[in-house]
Amino acid sequence: MARILITGGAGFIGSHLADRFLAEGHDVICVDNLVTGDVANIAHINSPRFSFINYDVTNYLYVDGPLDYILHFASPASPIDYLELPIQTLKVGSLGTHKALGLAKAKGATFLIASTSEVYGDPLVHPQTEDYWGNVNPIGPRGVYDEAKRFSEAMTMAYHRYHGVNTRIVRIFNTYGPRMRVRDGRAVPNFMSQALKGEDLTVYGDGSQTRSFCYISDEVDGIVKLLFSDVDTPVNIGNPSEMTVLQMAEAIIRISGSKSKVVFKPLPEDDPKVRQPDITKAKKLLGWEPKVGLEEGLKDTLEYFKRKLGAV
Repeated sequence: MARILITGGAGFIGSHLADRFLAEGHDVICVDNLVTGDVANIAHINSPRFSFINYDVTNYLYVDGPLDYILHFASPASPIDYLELPIQTLKVGSLGTHKALGLAKAKGATFLIASTSEVYGDPLVHPQTEDYWGNVNPIGPRGVYDEAKRFSEAMTMAYHRYHGVNTRIVRIFNTYGPRMRVRDGRAVPNFMSQALKGEDLTVYGDGSQTRSFCYISDEVDGIVKLLFSDVDTPVNIGNPSEMTVLQMAEAIIRISGSKSKVVFKPLPEDDPKVRQPDITKAKKLLGWEPKVGLEEGLKDTLEYFKRKLGAV
């Protein structure tokens, strides 16, 4: 069994990965400074094979004993977060990645970087394939996240080529499910919180911008398959089923039985107009594709938000 370190392990995706690895019999070390992570996400874990370290990975990073895998998931990941924490976002993508890669090199561990569909920016290619270089505004408000992730990919490949570190790059598209923060700022938690409170659902622009929503269990499955593969170039992991943001708002109103209405507000600067992964590479090389349908995933997520908000 492997010994696995997850930075950002108390976050949304990181905590689900910890559950998956523990269920498979691995040892898991979670490192998180709880800027956007939450100990509630790992409070249910009661295992001698799990340990939590409250630490900022932009500082010197070292862990005693052997490490087989390091997954670098530490980063603010929603527009609200990286607009409020621009310097921290840039530092964890650059310094944090550097420290985590240095640890992987020292331990001879396989390193996986959690990259993002945001490396494609406001794409001029649709759907987005891994060989598309993107259309990013480096000095726009979203640039702190987009460029931090683009830099982290470049540094990962530099360590792979120069130091021979075994590396993986996963480009994560919109993911949803239990353990998303209520005030996350992204579409699904925003809409669910508003619907359950009986508030109007806030849609930016005219709602015609598209996204692709992948349920957390599918996302984790794709990440794990990539980690244990020999694919060292970027791989899109997301759901290719594309829908408009307005359609998502309407689906959540319907599933929740809410009486809420949709209201429209101005579109934020540099907000991508389309977002859809081409997952041909994941299908071919990993044998992966999403299995959970939107209706099933939204119902499970809604139950979680009901508990968090104390709704009946």
